[in-house]
Amino acid sequence: MSDPGRVLLVHGLWYGRPGMLRLARRLRKHGWACELFGYSSVFSGPDRNVKRLAERVAGLQDQDDAPLHLVGHSLGGLVILKMLADWHTELDGGRVVLLGSPLNGSAVARRMLGNRLLKPWVGRAAKLLDAGLDDLPGDREVAAIAGTSSLGVGRLFADLEKPHDGTVTVAETKVPDLADHLELPVSHTGLVFSRQVAEAVDGFLRSGRFGQR
Repeated sequence: MSDPGRVLLVHGLWYGRPGMLRLARRLRKHGWACELFGYSSVFSGPDRNVKRLAERVAGLQDQDDAPLHLVGHSLGGLVILKMLADWHTELDGGRVVLLGSPLNGSAVARRMLGNRLLKPWVGRAAKLLDAGLDDLPGDREVAAIAGTSSLGVGRLFADLEKPHDGTVTVAETKVPDLADHLELPVSHTGLVFSRQVAEAVDGFLRSGRFGQR
């Protein structure tokens, strides 16, 4: 299998870099060179995390001319989009895949923010998770995968509109101008462990559409 390029994976709230290891291993089997980006999802504000991500992207792009693609899970997808918007980062043909990212804001996060005992668990990610980021960069292909298996702790905090992945609703992952959108029968956590998701990500990064290789 030919070397298709490089992928930088960005984890979501609470997960940390280890949360993306399984997806990275699956993508490597498809020929991708994978890197993991870690950040403090609760204790560091979005601006600091976005700046660090922009620096990491710039450093990887300085290494060679191969396209750099970005894959973000949940909050990680919002951090990617904010970086592209704030830093006008050039990906040189790279594509972006969002896994369960609440582009329209998260009902679960809003409910947690309204509870003084639960609010600290959202921390400084509150602003991004509350409002979301529905303004996609017009010069890059961005796609989203949403889960429809409703197993997840988010159901304990909010009455979620169906279908949902247990934490984020499918509707929260849909905005205009997405290059493609795919629903798969996995939970929010399952988005980073599923073989189906890895195959779909591989297909989009190669072709700009899910299901095409």
